[in-house]
Amino acid sequence: MTEAVHTHPVDQALDQFIQRQQQLQPESPQVPLDSQWPSPCCLVEGADGELSPWRPVRQQQTCDMFARLSEALEEPVHPSVISFYSRYWSDPLPARSEEGQLSLLQVWNSDDMERLRGNLIGHALAKRKQRQPLSLFFATTEPDGNYFLSVMNSDGTIWLEQPGKKPIRQLADSLAEFINRLEPERIQDME
Repeated sequence: MTEAVHTHPVDQALDQFIQRQQQLQPESPQVPLDSQWPSPCCLVEGADGELSPWRPVRQQQTCDMFARLSEALEEPVHPSVISFYSRYWSDPLPARSEEGQLSLLQVWNSDDMERLRGNLIGHALAKRKQRQPLSLFFATTEPDGNYFLSVMNSDGTIWLEQPGKKPIRQLADSLAEFINRLEPERIQDME
């Protein structure tokens, strides 16, 4: 693994979003430690079940997950999706948009990255079966989670979707533009 080099506009948008979130909530949210599900986000070590403060942490190394995902999909993954999921280790990040509340999906650790890969492949296969263009999800609506937000793989536009249906409507021209419009919300402690 080598040092990651990021220059995509999504990187800057995520950096600014997380900076605004940390200004909104200077005290770190808490998460129970789990030795079977460790994360670089946890700021202290301890026994399973003990609470640890956590923060989004920049990923320091590249991984081949998106190369393998592209191979499985038989097409390149849009660069904004790669930047989005490769920038930070984090729990989902709550936010508010013009359309309502949402949760930006993130990856907690390398095992979570593999779980994401499987979920994206399953989503892509469902899209193919329905003869719909490939989109890759990056957020869910809150509080119900009945809708999700995705990047159209062909052009990087942002769409509101519902599982098993055609995309509903375009929300932004790019992922960076969409993230820049978001207002962060407080992250709740996990129990």
